[in-house]
Amino acid sequence: MSEPTNFTVHYTITPSSPEAHIFEVVCCIHNPDPAGQVVYLPAWIPGSYMIRDFSKNITEINAVSNGQSIALTKQDKQTWLCEKTTSPIEITYQVYAWDLSVRTAHLDTTHAFFNGSSVFLAINGQENDPAQVTINLPEGEHYKDWRVATTLTREHTELFASGNYSAPNYEELIDHPVEMGSFDEINFSINNIPHHIIVTGIHKSDLNRLANDVERICQTHINMFGELPEMERYIFLLTVVGTGYGGLEHRSSTALICNRKDLPSKYMQKLNDDYVNLLGLFSHEYFHTWNIKRIKPEEFIPYQLQKETYTELLWAFEGITSYYDELGLVRSGTIDEKTYLELLGKNITRVMRGAGRHKQTLLESSYDAWTKFYQQDENAPNAIVSYYVKGALFALCLDLKIRKATDNNASLDEVMRELWTGYGKKGIGINSTTIPEIIQTITKTSLNDFFTDYLTTVNDLPLDELLKDVGLTLEKRATDNMDDTGGKPKDDDNTAFNLGLKLQSNPLGAKVQVVYEGGAIQQAGIASGDIIIAVNKLKANKETFLPLLATYSPGDRVILDVFRRDELMTFTITLQMPAENTYFLTTIDNPEKLLLRHSWLENQL
Repeated sequence: MSEPTNFTVHYTITPSSPEAHIFEVVCCIHNPDPAGQVVYLPAWIPGSYMIRDFSKNITEINAVSNGQSIALTKQDKQTWLCEKTTSPIEITYQVYAWDLSVRTAHLDTTHAFFNGSSVFLAINGQENDPAQVTINLPEGEHYKDWRVATTLTREHTELFASGNYSAPNYEELIDHPVEMGSFDEINFSINNIPHHIIVTGIHKSDLNRLANDVERICQTHINMFGELPEMERYIFLLTVVGTGYGGLEHRSSTALICNRKDLPSKYMQKLNDDYVNLLGLFSHEYFHTWNIKRIKPEEFIPYQLQKETYTELLWAFEGITSYYDELGLVRSGTIDEKTYLELLGKNITRVMRGAGRHKQTLLESSYDAWTKFYQQDENAPNAIVSYYVKGALFALCLDLKIRKATDNNASLDEVMRELWTGYGKKGIGINSTTIPEIIQTITKTSLNDFFTDYLTTVNDLPLDELLKDVGLTLEKRATDNMDDTGGKPKDDDNTAFNLGLKLQSNPLGAKVQVVYEGGAIQQAGIASGDIIIAVNKLKANKETFLPLLATYSPGDRVILDVFRRDELMTFTITLQMPAENTYFLTTIDNPEKLLLRHSWLENQL
C-alpha cells in the first residue's frame, strides 16, 4: 500500500494493457470514514450535459485494508460502500477505455487519453481535499518515447513526463485531461503564459501556421476580457482522425478532435471552410476559459456530478461563446469581413430552416439539454432549437442593442468583462437576472422586455432591423438542397422546390436523413431512414436526385420508389413552390454605418 503523504487521497493510473484498452487505477484513501467509506464515479462530465454513466466501464474492482481484503458493496449504478475500517483503504479497479471522443477515455497501442471523471473515484466527504496522482507509462520498449501532456500541477515532475501530479480538490482533479503518447507539440507564449498545441494522430500539416493563427485568436480573447485567469500554462490537446469534430473545455486546457482535412496544409494559400471551422473550435473552447469555467450559473457551484443539474442559462454560456468564437476570428484578422458575414448567414439559415424554433424557447432549450439537445433524433430540426446557434444570434442582437442604446460607446464586451471581474474571478455564480442587471447599469436602459420577448417566447429574433444599424441587409432565397448551408447568394438559376429533406449516400440509392416539417416529402408520407431508389422509374442516388427533378415545375406530381426497411414502397409527391429559408448578408454603402460595422467587427470602441 502507498505510504501516507500530505495528500488525503493518492491515485496511481497505469495504461496496464493498451492492446485490451485497459487502465488500472489504484486509489489509496489515507483517512477513510470509520462509519464506512462511500466512493462513487461521476455520471456526467461538466461541459457535456448528458448522463454518461462512466461507471459502466469499470470491469473489476476490489479493496484491501491492513493487507486484508474488505467488502465493497454497491449502493447504486455508480456508488460503492467500503467495509468499516480505521486503516487506509486501497481500491484497485480496471477501466475499459475505448471511446475516441473528448468526453471519456481511450487507450490503444498508439496513445492514451482520459478525463478524470471517467477514471478517478470520488471519495464521499473528501471532495474538497487535495489529491495526488501518479501517472505511469505502459511497460515495454514500444512505449519508451511516450510523453504525458496535462495541466495538472506537477509534483517534482518534468514537463511532459510521467510521474507525480496533484490537484487541490476533486473538481479540479477531473478538470485536467491527460494525453499520453508520441505526440507532436508546438507552442507560443501570451502574457508570459506558455501555450502548447499537442497533436496526436497521423497528419501532414503546417503546425506553425496553426500556432500563429491560434495565438492571434487567443490574444484577441485575452484583450477583450483584459487578462487571462491565473494559470501556469494552457494546453490544447488535439486528436486528429479520419472523421470527427468536437471539443470540451477545461480550466487551463481543452480536449479537441478534428478531421485530418481540417488542418492547414503546408501549401495552403488561402483559408478553406474546413480550416475556418477548426479555428472556430479553438476559439470557442478558449473563450470558455472565462465563460463557463469561471463565470458559472449558480446551479454549477458546486457541480452535482451524480445527477442532472439543470439551468436555463446555457444560452448564455454556449450561445454567447458561440457568438464570440466567430467574432474572435474576424477581430483577430484570421478571417476577413466577407468570410465572417458568410458564417453569420449560415447560422441564421440553420435557425430559420428548423420548425423547432416555433416550438421551443431558448430557456427551454437550455433546460432540456439533458434529454433533447444531447439526445437528438431525426426529428430534432422540427422539435428543438439550438441554444448554441440561436443563442449566438441572440447574443449578436444583444450586442447590437447595447451599441445602439449607448451610441456605440458600450457593447456586449463590457458585459462580459463585468461578468468576469464581478463574478467569475470571485467565484460567484450568476442567475437569470445578472446579465440584464449588468446591461441596465452599463446602458442606463432596461432591456428586460427584449429578454422576455426573445428568451421566453418563440418569437423570431429582430435580426433584419438590428443588422441594418451596422450597414447590413439580411437577404433570403430559395433552395431545394439542404446541403446548401446558405451565407451566399445562389450560384445558379435552377428551379428550386420545397422538398423538405436532407439526403445522405447509400449503396442502394439516396437515404433520407432528415424530413423537414411542411415539405413535399413529409406530406407524401416518406420518412427518415427511407431509401429513394428511383424518380419516375429512373434510378436515383444522392447525387442524381435533384438533377432528375430539374425538368419539372411546381405543381407537378412525381413518383418515388422507396425502400423502407426491406419493403419496396411507392409514393407520389406534389412539387411545391420553393421555401425562402436560406439567408445571406449584403452590405449597405453608407460611410456612417460602415464605421459602426468596423467598430463592431474590429472592437474599436
